Amino acid sequence: MTSDELRPPRTPPLAAAAFPALPPLPPPSAVPVPLALPALALLRLQRPRTLLALRALLAVLALLPPATVAAHDVENTHVMVVFEADDTYRVDVLNDADWLWLQVHPVATAADLPAVGERNRQLAERTPAFAAGMTLVFDGSPVPPEGVTYVPPPTSDRSGPWGLAEPGLIRLTGTVPADAVRFQFAYDRVVDEDPMNVARVTRWLQPAQLSPPLDIADLVPLTPVQVAVQYLGLGYTHILPKGLDHILFVLGLFLLSARLRPLLLQVTAFTVAHTITLALTIYGVFSLAPSIVEPLIALSIAYVAVENLVTTELRPWRIVLVFAFGLLHGMGFAGVLADLGLPRGELVTALVTFNVGVEAGQLTVIGAALAAVAAFRGREWYRGRVVVPLSLGIAAVGLYWTVERVLAV
Repeated sequence: MTSDELRPPRTPPLAAAAFPALPPLPPPSAVPVPLALPALALLRLQRPRTLLALRALLAVLALLPPATVAAHDVENTHVMVVFEADDTYRVDVLNDADWLWLQVHPVATAADLPAVGERNRQLAERTPAFAAGMTLVFDGSPVPPEGVTYVPPPTSDRSGPWGLAEPGLIRLTGTVPADAVRFQFAYDRVVDEDPMNVARVTRWLQPAQLSPPLDIADLVPLTPVQVAVQYLGLGYTHILPKGLDHILFVLGLFLLSARLRPLLLQVTAFTVAHTITLALTIYGVFSLAPSIVEPLIALSIAYVAVENLVTTELRPWRIVLVFAFGLLHGMGFAGVLADLGLPRGELVTALVTFNVGVEAGQLTVIGAALAAVAAFRGREWYRGRVVVPLSLGIAAVGLYWTVERVLAV
């Protein structure tokens, strides 16, 4: 479902714009991923070659920003601007209601969340404060909204991970100034690059800035090439730097064997599988709830790492399991892609190029890992001093995420 389908206009609109965005802060309950866990194994290893080898591969992870236990660090914010035929406008800013509550209670954790009814009451009281961070500009001049209301989520579902639960929305309404032809919007609670859907086509904004001026009467869709470039970038950045769980899974595949053929077979099985479920989920043929998919993705990371400790050979069951795990990861990719929004006129283009971007990100991870260990990957001590400690660390992170996500359900 695209963002512009979440709240359909009651009358035929002249134009519409929507974009989801990332929050400046994760939920206070989110715990930074313990990237230092693999390094704990270094404390018991004294040989300089071992330290050098592990530090080289850990440097790949060290370049990444800290991630939370959430599988996809894309906070589910959508802004939908609808211009009605009677010269009025409606701006709906949709957020995970629990996340929104935690933004105004910075010392609280998920355990402190009130009952749904009380949460909605408190958010309704704070709505003017949220609205103060939203800027509406017509023809270069800021225009305050005439009405500000909070509309709670239609259900009380709290089963999804952060950003994927049922959203509530802050609604701004007003009258378009006479003879206004251009519109801009900004929201101060986002700090990352934000997608914006203009005439049902996704465009991208920079953080902490007003959107480019939008012609209210004549919003021109992007060309297929522009859509392809944008979604290629989306797929790539979903892996690097935002997809730490997928990065660790790919590294788990990489560490099984020092030979190239087992790696290629595993990556191929994983790619085919996640391509299948990405397409099936986006088209609504099949899907599982995030509360099921996310813990299983974490468990898949732990499994491949643990198996690296007991074998160096690619067994047939490993390929089957990697294929099955790829099906799960594909549903995770689909959740992010659907959350960002898909241009209806270029659905296939966006889907294909997003998947290509994901593959490019995975190949970059493998390439970086190969470069980090190329000098000693064939040495006798490579397994004992590199594969085993790193696999232990990856398994620990995967199990940590599994427990965290199960308890969050």
